[in-house]
Amino acid sequence: MFKKFFSRSKPPKVFVIGLDCAPPELIFDEWRHQLPNLKKLMDRGSYRELISSIPAITVPAWSSMTSSKDPGTLGFYGFRNRRDHSYENRYIATGSAVKEKRVWEILADAGKKCIILGVPQTFPIRPLPNGHVVSSFLTPSTTSPRIQWTHPKELQSEIDLLLGPEAYDVDIPQFRTTDKAFFLEQLYDMTRKRYKVLRHLLDNKPWDFFMFVEMGTDRINHAMWAYHDTTHHKHDPNSPYIHAIRDYYRYLDDEIGTLLDRVPDETHIIVVSDHGAKKMEGGICINEWLRNEGYLVLKQEPPADTLTTLDKLEIDWDKTTVWGDGGYYARIFFNVAGREPQGIIPAAEYEAFRDSFITHLKSITAPDGTPLNTKAFKPQSVYHTVKNVPPDLLVYLGDLTWRSVGSLGHGDIYTFENDTGPDDANHAENGIWIYSPPLNGTALNGQQLSSVPLIDFAPTILSLLDVPIPADMQGKVILTDQ
Repeated sequence: MFKKFFSRSKPPKVFVIGLDCAPPELIFDEWRHQLPNLKKLMDRGSYRELISSIPAITVPAWSSMTSSKDPGTLGFYGFRNRRDHSYENRYIATGSAVKEKRVWEILADAGKKCIILGVPQTFPIRPLPNGHVVSSFLTPSTTSPRIQWTHPKELQSEIDLLLGPEAYDVDIPQFRTTDKAFFLEQLYDMTRKRYKVLRHLLDNKPWDFFMFVEMGTDRINHAMWAYHDTTHHKHDPNSPYIHAIRDYYRYLDDEIGTLLDRVPDETHIIVVSDHGAKKMEGGICINEWLRNEGYLVLKQEPPADTLTTLDKLEIDWDKTTVWGDGGYYARIFFNVAGREPQGIIPAAEYEAFRDSFITHLKSITAPDGTPLNTKAFKPQSVYHTVKNVPPDLLVYLGDLTWRSVGSLGHGDIYTFENDTGPDDANHAENGIWIYSPPLNGTALNGQQLSSVPLIDFAPTILSLLDVPIPADMQGKVILTDQ
C-alpha cells in the first residue's frame, strides 16, 4: 500500500507545479540555495529525476505523464504527425489528438474538483465537471470572442476583469527573436499575469487537485542557454544576459512562494518537469545527408542561397527510399511498397533495410570526426502499442546535443544556426520530480532518490487522492520515501 503522510481529519489535496524543460542539475544542485521555496519543498520531502517519454519533448511528454500512456498508445509522436501514409497529410497534435483520459478527467469522474491551467494539449477546451480549466500554449488567441480558452466560458470574462487592459498570454508571442531584451520583457509580462490568475483561482475556486504548467522555463532555456552555459560555443562571458536564466528562475521561485502560502496544510505538493535541457552543439541537416547518400532524390535543385523546406520541392518518389523531418529529434520515414502511394522498399525487406539504415545513420560523425553517439528508436520496440502513423525511426542525433534540421540549401550536413529561429538548447532526457508531504503530516528526510519514468505521475496522483487506478495505466505509484 502507498504510505500516506496526512491527517485523516481533512481529505487530502494535491497541488502540482509544472515547470516545462526545468533541468534537475539547476534545480537540485547549481541554484538550489538561490531558490528558497523549491529548496524548502526538497528539504521537507524527497526529490529525484523524472525520465521523460521518447521523444523527450513537450508534446507528447505532458500527455504521457498525465494519462500514464506512452506516445505509441496515445498515437502521436510530436507536434506534427502524419495523418495517413500519404506524403502531404499532416496535423498538429492539439488537445483533440488526446483520446485517453488524463488524470484530472479521472478525478472529476470520481467527484473531485480540479483546476487545470496551462497544461499542454488542453486546447480545444473540454468541459470538466466541477472544475476550471485555462488552456495552454497551442491556443490560437485569448482575445478573439470566437475562441473559448477556459472552462467554464465565464472564466474568460473573470480573467479579463482581473487583468484589466492586459490580455492573458498562453505563451510568449514572439519567443524566436534575436532581440533578447524584448524577449525578456514578454517573458516577465506573461509570467506575472499567469501568477496573478493562479492566485485568483487559489483564493476563489474550490479544488482537490490543482495543476499548472509554466512554459516560461522552456522558452528562456531555448532562447538564452548560450548566455548561461560557459561551455556553449556561442557563450559570451561579457554579455549582460549571462545570469538571465538564473534570475528568471529566482523570480519564479518568488512567485511560487505566493502560491504555497495559499495551499492548505493537508496538501501534497509536487513539482515536475517533462524533460530537461542541454546545450545544442548545432544541427544535422538530415535531408541534406539523405540526399548525399542517395536515399532522397529530388526532381530539381533547391534554390541557390535559400533555405527551402522539403514540402516546397518536388521529390522523385520512384527513386526515394527515406526522408526526414526537423526538430529537437529526427523523425525518419521510409517509402515502403504497398504502404506509401509510390513506395519502393519491398515490405519483406523492411526490417533488414531499417537495421542497415540505423547502422549507416549512426556513422555520421561530428564535424571534427568524433562519434556523435546517435540513438535510434524503433516505435514497435519502445511502446506498448503503436497507433496511427508513427515515424519509422525516432532519432536522437548526438544523444540530443544536435537537432535535426529538415530544410535544404545549407551546402553542408552541419549547421550552427537553427532554421526555424534562434535556439540555444536541446532537450535532455530527464526532468525533475519533487514531492513534499502535507504540513499536517510527517516530513521526509530530504533525500535524492532513484529516477522514475514520467508515466508514474498519474497513478501516484490517484493514489494520493484515494481514487482507484485504471488497470490500463502503464505506470506505477511512486513511493515518496524510497
